Amino acid sequence: MVGMPPSTSMYPTRQYAAPTGQHVSLGGPLRGILWFLVTLVVVIVLLSITRDNYDARPTAWMIIIVFAIAWGIIVNGIRVAAQWERGVVLRLGNFQGVRGPGVIYVVPFIDYIRFVDTRTLVLNIPSQKVITRDNVPAQIDGALFYLITDPMRAVTSVQEYQFAIAQYAQAALRDVVGRLTLDEMLTEREQIQSSIAEIVEEHIKAWGLHVDSIRLLDIELPEELKRMMSRQASAEREKRATITKAEGDKEAAVNLAKAAEIMQTNAGAMLLRSLQTIDGLGPSASNTVVLFPVEWVEMARAAANRMKPEGTDGGGETK
Repeated sequence: MVGMPPSTSMYPTRQYAAPTGQHVSLGGPLRGILWFLVTLVVVIVLLSITRDNYDARPTAWMIIIVFAIAWGIIVNGIRVAAQWERGVVLRLGNFQGVRGPGVIYVVPFIDYIRFVDTRTLVLNIPSQKVITRDNVPAQIDGALFYLITDPMRAVTSVQEYQFAIAQYAQAALRDVVGRLTLDEMLTEREQIQSSIAEIVEEHIKAWGLHVDSIRLLDIELPEELKRMMSRQASAEREKRATITKAEGDKEAAVNLAKAAEIMQTNAGAMLLRSLQTIDGLGPSASNTVVLFPVEWVEMARAAANRMKPEGTDGGGETK
């Protein structure tokens, strides 16, 4: 289409799966309900007490405001961790423990909580430019499946475990593929995945992380190399087809020779073969068949033998 850029027609953008957020706040509604209900009860009680004393109303409203602020600060420490989450609590910068799942209370302004997802997580390994051992450039992307086994170490041992594990996976992928030839890279995919997983697992186990698996999604090669590989594969298939046809012709020739020997010694077999050949022509107007009895051929051959002069063989030479 005229006017359409190549990126939108010939080279579509590759789509990756986007992970969801790390933590879904389940404590917000609970904090709001507790703050509203308790504050409402306090308002009703104080207003009922000062119902007949109008001079005490400003004081009552002041108490209500102070209580609402103080109660809001207290309620703000309520957190809720989902079944798959664990909360790492730090108090004034010191590790206090791992809590959850369920309702968790942290002291406002003193405690800090970091929620960690303990389910199997997925990271996209973006396309990496690698060069194989036989100097062939390629681009490889994949997916890393991992999970957190120790939330405390995942938070306190590394600055950002998702970024760190992604960088290790990319470096390991380039190192492993760089030691292989092109043919090994294309045929030993399972070995490549296992080698990358072992390298990454060795480095990240001190962070409380565990690699479930690494899968290579796509291997991109230069277009010229793809065309040469296609021609090579086509030539290889043509070679196998030629060999197969030659072997078939050889077997057919051997079987035909054996059949000829049998027919030569058995006149009935030769007659049946002739009738089968005639029947195979089919009742078509385009086929004109002239039948010549085989017996006449035998009679003519016998008469020719009788008419030959004595002392000569079948070739007409004198003995």
